[in-house]
Amino acid sequence: MPLPTSWLGRTLGAVLLSALAAIGLGFVNGQLSGLANASASAALTEGPAPALDGATTWLNSPPLSTAQLRGKVVLIDFWTYSCINCVNTLPYVHAWAKKYKDQGLVVIGVHTPEFPFEKDIGNVRDAIRHFKIDYPVAVDNDYKIWRAFSNNYWPALYFIDANGRIRHQKVGEGDYEKSEQVIQALLREAKGATTPAQPAAQ
Repeated sequence: MPLPTSWLGRTLGAVLLSALAAIGLGFVNGQLSGLANASASAALTEGPAPALDGATTWLNSPPLSTAQLRGKVVLIDFWTYSCINCVNTLPYVHAWAKKYKDQGLVVIGVHTPEFPFEKDIGNVRDAIRHFKIDYPVAVDNDYKIWRAFSNNYWPALYFIDANGRIRHQKVGEGDYEKSEQVIQALLREAKGATTPAQPAAQ
């Protein structure tokens, strides 16, 4: 289903203006150099998962707390709708959410805006419909969840075990097979099982 022309126009126009402004400020160079150090910073965030408090609103779900999620394997996906790397990752996240839901996986998208126009809740709702996202999405317009996780990148995946601890983090695209293996391992651990699940078909 194509996005409404007005929505696309607002989005593409805002992306272009923001990109030009970012280049002028040297923002792009800073982001690229930061991505080079992503793996080094990832290990610093392992440990107890922060609370999901502070979302502006929740879509597809009422607010979820760490207490509600205890006993579940949780995948947190930090994304924003005009980030091409995030968009490329979404089909995999969606497939995992669908395949492993009945096995105890909870997928939560945390939509944290990079540009001001991405704070528009109407645009976020349109994007969720367009990408057919049906799992819970926390709208993090005030960056409270982002800061709680000490996150710096889009997309960023956090894999949380049934005891509420971050066990793995993935920054950027790729390594989807490894990410799925992490999900499978955490689910087996949570259930005390030893038989590996088969990867989701792509």
